[in-house]
Order: sequence, then structure tokens, then C-alpha cells
Amino acid sequence: MPTTLTLKNIPDEIYERLRQSADLHRRSLNSEAIVCLETILVPTRIAPAQRLARARALRAELPQGKFRAKDIDAAKRAGRA
Repeated sequence: MPTTLTLKNIPDEIYERLRQSADLHRRSLNSEAIVCLETILVPTRIAPAQRLARARALRAELPQGKFRAKDIDAAKRAGRA
């Protein structure tokens, strides 16, 4: 049986972000909060083979010759600066 949880003293910024996210996803605040909690606390496990297959599929969709491994590595390093 589901349990009821009451949250108190939620910072205004967090409340506003939750409300905006709920609006964006067409969910109630309660449903959005549950989805957020599930995403963090119950992450889906993806087998390495599935993750690799997904990465290969995404790479196959990229224009050939435009995204080389060294370009991707350079972009990652630039993002960390």
C-alpha cells in the first residue's frame, strides 16, 4: 500500500523547478515528485551490452566523418574547463 509523505520547508527555488517540470510533463506536483525520487533512488540497470548497442546505434546516426573520437575527446575536455 502506498505511503503518504508530507514535505515541509521546501526552498522556493526547488518548488518552482518542480512546478515547472510538472507543467512541462503534464503531471501533478505529486506525480512529478514521485518520478524525480524514482529516477534518483531506483535507477534502471542497463546491461553493458545494451549500453554499447545504444552507443553504436547513436554513432551510426551521426554524419560520417564529422565526429571522430579525437573531436569528441576535445569537446569533453573543453566542457570541463
